[in-house]
Amino acid sequence: MIPFRNTWPYETVRGDIYVHECPFCGQSNVLLPLKTKHLQTIRDGRKWLIVFPCCHEKITAIDADADYLLADRPLRQAAP
Repeated sequence: MIPFRNTWPYETVRGDIYVHECPFCGQSNVLLPLKTKHLQTIRDGRKWLIVFPCCHEKITAIDADADYLLADRPLRQAAP
């Protein structure tokens, strides 16, 4: 089972990938250094380093679907 805490939603706008909010610093509408053509590479099993331009935190994307990126580490707080 995929751990939900390691996922983060994204949006695609004209070939660019955005997140509504950075999971680390809270900045809104962050443009990721990732294009839609890279998503297929990630889906095919290749890991992809993503550096958030707002705070320079890094994640490694290990999978992606149409709505979420799956990272190598937790991006959400654990439920109490």
